[in-house]
Amino acid sequence: MDQSPSPRIQLCGRFAVEVGGRPVEGLRGRQCRPLLGYLVLHRPRPVQRSELVDALWGEQPPPAADSALSALLSNLRHVLGWELSARSEVRLRVPDGTFVDAEAAVENVHSAEAALHTGDMTTAYATALIANYITRRTFLPGFDAPWIERWRRLLADVRLRAVEAFATAALAIGGSELAGADRATRELVELAPYRESAQELRMRVLSALGNTAEALLGYEAFRHRLRDDLGVDPGTRLQAAHRELLTGS
Repeated sequence: MDQSPSPRIQLCGRFAVEVGGRPVEGLRGRQCRPLLGYLVLHRPRPVQRSELVDALWGEQPPPAADSALSALLSNLRHVLGWELSARSEVRLRVPDGTFVDAEAAVENVHSAEAALHTGDMTTAYATALIANYITRRTFLPGFDAPWIERWRRLLADVRLRAVEAFATAALAIGGSELAGADRATRELVELAPYRESAQELRMRVLSALGNTAEALLGYEAFRHRLRDDLGVDPGTRLQAAHRELLTGS
């Protein structure tokens, strides 16, 4: 039985591929990175060659785009050693269990939110931390394409959800983890200054740290920001959290 580690593909931050526990060398051509990313993230469906040309070069493909694509696909097949059919449709057979960091971020934030729902704060803490670690890095840095921008927006949302889930779990665990909740809620309100759930969580963390006055000041600043910028008042849930702080209940 093959006991070698599962392949790993890192698309966020520094691009890296590992097969059999070793870094893959020999991927030639700058466009190999988005090509591999596109094929992996769109598996298992076959991808039209014209779709790949558009994904790699957009509205201004090179004159010999199809030949360039063929060379890139041949390089991927040779270096990775994976099954890759590349006629009118392209399908890359990715080994079972392959770790893809962008996919792992999405999976882990779902796990974190599910764990919060069931009260499993230890699992929520750990899985949110993984999702946050991955999404702090840019997806395919140095490349721009509509599908890349869609993934960046998706992962930016995953990061917000991961930070919020981590802070919620750290607050519930309490003790020494309150310091992590403090850092996470600071980051959260910076990333999403109009997000009411972020402001409520920030207030609850400050209160748990004994900084109720700072929590109340933060609420007032948030209320004025909403009124001045958006012409609205905080929602009923945030107002209720504010009243709890005022009454100490």
